Amino acid sequence: MTDTSTMTYARYLALDTLLDAQHPQSGEDDEMLFIIIHQTKELWLKQMIRELRLAKRQIQKDALVPAYKALARVSRIQAVMTLSWDVLSTMTPSDYSRFRHVLGPSSGFQSDQFRTVEYLLGLKDKGFLKYQDDRPEAQAAMQAALTEPSIWDEAIAAVARAGFDISEDSLSRDFGTSHSPCPSVEKAFLQVYRNPEKYWELYQLAEKLVDLDDAMATWRHKHVLTVERIIGGKMGTGGTAGVSYLQSTLPKRAFPELWSLRTQL
Repeated sequence: MTDTSTMTYARYLALDTLLDAQHPQSGEDDEMLFIIIHQTKELWLKQMIRELRLAKRQIQKDALVPAYKALARVSRIQAVMTLSWDVLSTMTPSDYSRFRHVLGPSSGFQSDQFRTVEYLLGLKDKGFLKYQDDRPEAQAAMQAALTEPSIWDEAIAAVARAGFDISEDSLSRDFGTSHSPCPSVEKAFLQVYRNPEKYWELYQLAEKLVDLDDAMATWRHKHVLTVERIIGGKMGTGGTAGVSYLQSTLPKRAFPELWSLRTQL
């Protein structure tokens, strides 16, 4: 057991290490903000991954009510991450242009933790694995999230265990690919939404998942606005298409049937 009698705030939080992790490559003041914003996002992504994995384990055991806490926490974290774009947007195009060159080919596009979150939600594209060729541990974590059932796959399995008729194609598919909308899944959740009192736990689980999708869409939208505000239509770092690429991600939904069923209610 660790001796805590001499523990201090700085030691507990490893503040010396944490606060020594910012290494601006230019002499521009705004570069420090840029680094801290992105490092903070990575810390929140680390917590999101932890919470999503916990919720997955709970859903696997049909412990749906306990899973609500982890899912609610993730959506709150997403809200904080979205607000952080407002801080970054205090940096003007002129400010950013003074140090942008030091980023080289690096880009948030390469964030392994963001892709791991997408994989855990069910948005799977193995093409992002190549960006971690120089970081085998990060790549292995991504690979695990890519090939295992997503939280949506686990929710669908839970609905099937509750007695709803789910097609075998949805229950034993290739989990290394994104889920495709399935009529039987929409039909099952439509029944849940039409009788929330009877299926209250499944109904609440579905709404907690919609919260995640909603928050992710809001984060993406604010990301687009912030990038457009700072670099306009220029190419993004790392060879991405910039704003046009980000705009193409806006329609992404991890839980499509939970959106489409609303038209049927």
